[in-house]
Amino acid sequence: MRKVFTGVFSVLFFAALTVQSQTPSKFDQHEAFAPFFYPAYGDDIRTAAGTPGKAYWQNSADYKIDVSLDDSNHTITGSVIITYKNNSPEKLPFLWLQLDQNIYSLKSRGVATTAITGGRWANRGFDGGYNIKNVSLVSAKKEDKVDYNITDTRMQISLPNAMKANGDSIRIKIDYSFAIPEYGTDRMGRQKTKNGWVYEIAQWYPRMCVYDNVLGWNTLPYLGQGEFYLEYGNFDFTINTSPKQIVVASGELVNPTEVLTADQISRLKQAKESDKTVAIRSDKEVTDKATRPAKNRLTWHFKCTNARDVAWAASEAFVWDAARINLPSGKKSLAMSVYPVESAKETSWKRSTEFVKGCIEHYSTQWYEYTYPVATNVAGIVGGMEYPGIVFCSSFAGGNSLWGVTSHEFGHNWFPMIVGSNERKYPWMDEGFNTFINGVADKSFNNGEFFNTNAANRHKAAKYMFGDKSESIMTVPDVTAPFNLGNVAYGKPGMGLDLLRDVILGQKRFDESFRYYINNWAFKHPTPWDFFHAMENYSGESLDWFWRGWFMNNWKLDQAVTNVEYIKGDSSQGIIITIENLEQLPMPVTLEIKEANGTVGRLQLPVEIWQHGSSWKAKYASTGKVESVTIDPDNVLPDVNDANNTWKAQ
Repeated sequence: MRKVFTGVFSVLFFAALTVQSQTPSKFDQHEAFAPFFYPAYGDDIRTAAGTPGKAYWQNSADYKIDVSLDDSNHTITGSVIITYKNNSPEKLPFLWLQLDQNIYSLKSRGVATTAITGGRWANRGFDGGYNIKNVSLVSAKKEDKVDYNITDTRMQISLPNAMKANGDSIRIKIDYSFAIPEYGTDRMGRQKTKNGWVYEIAQWYPRMCVYDNVLGWNTLPYLGQGEFYLEYGNFDFTINTSPKQIVVASGELVNPTEVLTADQISRLKQAKESDKTVAIRSDKEVTDKATRPAKNRLTWHFKCTNARDVAWAASEAFVWDAARINLPSGKKSLAMSVYPVESAKETSWKRSTEFVKGCIEHYSTQWYEYTYPVATNVAGIVGGMEYPGIVFCSSFAGGNSLWGVTSHEFGHNWFPMIVGSNERKYPWMDEGFNTFINGVADKSFNNGEFFNTNAANRHKAAKYMFGDKSESIMTVPDVTAPFNLGNVAYGKPGMGLDLLRDVILGQKRFDESFRYYINNWAFKHPTPWDFFHAMENYSGESLDWFWRGWFMNNWKLDQAVTNVEYIKGDSSQGIIITIENLEQLPMPVTLEIKEANGTVGRLQLPVEIWQHGSSWKAKYASTGKVESVTIDPDNVLPDVNDANNTWKAQ
């Protein structure tokens, strides 16, 4: 962007060597530090301090689900009873539910909006969806059918009498069935192994849409790229299967004596007391009929409390192992892994339970304690997907890739399973936050066994992050170009938190502020503004310039050293360093000064220097001839042009 040349100034005050910019700055301090940022002031529901207010409310949904798996025809049939509670101050004359399986109908909007070349969310020729057999309201032992209307992946139920405000509840029963797709938009499905199918089952029951004080009913259709926004509640569910199946699920298995062998129950008890992985069913036992009860059918009964969703997996092919998770309060949980024998390698899935235990213990200590009794990693067709207490990861993953996907998917138990943001609109509030905590975990696990030391060089990352076709973080996921999703939802927001932690706030202040946000919004529904408010209020910093540039817009950063002058022409009296902010994003400044006598010093400048314009002069008390001045010497800023970062004496 600019040439480097030397010149000697012999005026009365100083001698100087300069680097001049040929490109005018794009920076406007009035825009970067504009006085208005938040769209509304705090109120009794969502305070300006970034906390739920005294009048905060959210509705709840409890689910009683009973289904049967037909592993011959790959279908699920059953019913769900939803107990929905209206805690809002408004009456509700109708209800909205999500029917995510309908994305697998060839008539769905998800199919219609998939490019003809296919893609990650394509159905790959499968024609499925829900078969809704009955919708009724249940009171005591009576059922009354109600009118409903299905529009793509949503169902509206018209109520004969509106739900009253402030605590009224209603029970809805839905009988349904659906065929299990082999590839379920990379979030569920089934995989054929040499010992049988592995079923990974999610989005498997009609679920309530969220009704909140932000949009009312949140009814964006499920198109694939956007994920989920769900109410919290308690789940009581049963899965009826053939006896050869082993089932794992969100929550706790409450009838182990009915579905497991005595040996497996004994081994699970041993695993709950062991920090080392214990085999519940080894790879040598998978084909042993004695590892399954001799019954015609099995009914697996699970319960999961204070969760926003549940999922499960089933297979006759599962190898199964487990170990204890130690939580900071002294409580215990159980790490488990299930996988086919093809994945039972020492360098891959035989380390899975170690990985589950390691990441959950770290996240629990660092941010917020894990809340479920079990954490299960399932190997199957799904590359990586998260649900409360259970995740689906690729059966082909191993080593670094298995650690990465396991840590990432279980990191989602914090975002959005504990902190329940709206993934359908703001994927960065779960994917980006999770990407950030994954990086912290990478440094911690097994002395950094899988930590990528190159990740700290943000100059290289900036060139990818700000490509010609890059988009703003604040882009709805279904609007985001598929090739940008990794950047917009994961990488860039994750780096944003890294910048807050490493550069802007410092580790201690950031960590305490982030925990403040997590603790206040655990099992609640924060918006982006709630997050911004929380971080600012706890840290004591006005960060609107950062939210505006990094999250709301797609502003770039380009800091440059453009001039170095000796004070009064005397190298022993210090120097005046001129720096410029050439792009739209401001950031704090670190300058490293190297002197000919071997002295190396640093100068830290706050972001507020850019409130005065795009150019700033800083004095540094050097004691001799200066050899070089470098801005951002550790490459911690995503500077798009580091060619102008260093001035060197000639």
